[in-house]
Amino acid sequence: MNNKKKQNGFTIIEVVLVLAIAGLIFMMVFIALPALQRSQRDMQRKNDLSRFEVALASYQTNNSGALPSGMDSSASTSWSSFLSRYVIVGGDKFTDPSGTDYMLKDTGGVNSTANIPNFDASSPYVYITTGATCNGEDLTMGQGSRKVSFQMKLEGNGIACAHN
Repeated sequence: MNNKKKQNGFTIIEVVLVLAIAGLIFMMVFIALPALQRSQRDMQRKNDLSRFEVALASYQTNNSGALPSGMDSSASTSWSSFLSRYVIVGGDKFTDPSGTDYMLKDTGGVNSTANIPNFDASSPYVYITTGATCNGEDLTMGQGSRKVSFQMKLEGNGIACAHN
């Protein structure tokens, strides 16, 4: 005769197993989340370079194909003036996803790929190289005086490059 009553419920092993599986899932999410956020910020940076590229096309249309020259903000055709008149329109902002304003740096027509420092959210630079087009992350120099490339170091490593 079996006098044991069947008890409903979970054994301690079942509870520990469920908690271990839940812990693994949470750990995977918390490991993947920073990488996803970094990837999203880098995608925004690439979109900002595209915005810069479209603004340059508008500038060139209005100025017989000419490019802005130099970084002197007093010149009416400088890159700083271009930024304020063509990129930042109607009180819009042109800032890095970290909230810092982008800074422009003219490379003087020298291939800047090797000279771009590591990413720094406190001073996100857009490197401007005239006479160059993008070839992946690298530049192809000697493409004519009306060509320009824009490069930006990405947070998740690599360089984003866009050109007209």
